Amino acid sequence: MYNTSNIYVAIMAGGVGSRFWPGSRENRPKQFLDILGVGKSLLRLTFERFLDLCPASHIFVVTNAAYTDLVAEQLPELGRYQILGEPSRNDTAPCVAYTAFKLAALNPNATLVVAPSDHIVLQPETFLRLLQKAIEFARQRDALITLGIQPTHPHTGYGYIQLGQPETNGIFRVERFTEKPNAETAQRFVASGQYLWNAGIFIWRLSAILRAFEQHAPDIYQVLEKGKDAYNTPQEAEFLQTHYPNTRKVPVDIAILEKANNVFTLPADFGWSDLGTWASLHQESPKDAQGNVVQTQTAMLYDVQDTLVRAPKGKLLVLRGLRDYIVVDEGDVLLVWPKSEEQAIKQARADVQREFGDEFL
Repeated sequence: MYNTSNIYVAIMAGGVGSRFWPGSRENRPKQFLDILGVGKSLLRLTFERFLDLCPASHIFVVTNAAYTDLVAEQLPELGRYQILGEPSRNDTAPCVAYTAFKLAALNPNATLVVAPSDHIVLQPETFLRLLQKAIEFARQRDALITLGIQPTHPHTGYGYIQLGQPETNGIFRVERFTEKPNAETAQRFVASGQYLWNAGIFIWRLSAILRAFEQHAPDIYQVLEKGKDAYNTPQEAEFLQTHYPNTRKVPVDIAILEKANNVFTLPADFGWSDLGTWASLHQESPKDAQGNVVQTQTAMLYDVQDTLVRAPKGKLLVLRGLRDYIVVDEGDVLLVWPKSEEQAIKQARADVQREFGDEFL
């Protein structure tokens, strides 16, 4: 049996999923939805995937304070102390630092896996084997490790990792990170064979990541280090409410990984998708003979191809002449949008907020 005594997992579940609007809403973001139509939310699927790595008592969920009840509802196996509610949305760097400080107070020898709550993993056994390899490396080295995905096309919505010198066991030093390159640059990266997609799945010892924050993001470190005597006590919530909003809003990639010289990557292929957009859901879902993904029992399609159709129970959709579209009916909002222009949905959501306030968010 693999030794799990010092392995912990932090699932990040605080985003609003704005590119999945109008399915993803402020009061119930996409990670809490059965977006795949399998009877379980993305958060639930992620949690169950990690039960093969460590016990439920070692799995923590970091989310916005507004969603702590939703997490508790969907993951009843967790104690309330395992649900970390952030009082403000300050991106992933403060989130990771807070989690590291809290867990260090429980088990300073822990190795931590940090993962998003809304990704697809089609090969869970391969995923588990790769994580175990990365964990062993992290235990032996002062290393910050990220899983790198072999790119299949020049995607401009992902971060890229340039491979450096090979280390042991298929792990490489990271030469540099490039966040969301333009199309021409992404094409060059993929053609070179020297770049991987950054999956946002990290593995490190708590001591290594806290040392990295102290060195590369001392402002965040100093704010959250003040609470070292409050973590895992009744005073934790009050400390967070007062101090957490004072941390800088920045992704952990920019705050730490782009600056540190002890970053490594493990090239990985386990059927991964970040499921960041409606088009990625269409790509990963079973399709009919015309390439359509239909998430409703009551739809009549005439000359419709390569289209995602989603509607509430009891709503009949009759569609004709659509090719490569997203059709999402949420009752109060109907979105009909070209799949090729899906990155603009986030802006459309912002426009709706400006025009109508928060009513449809």
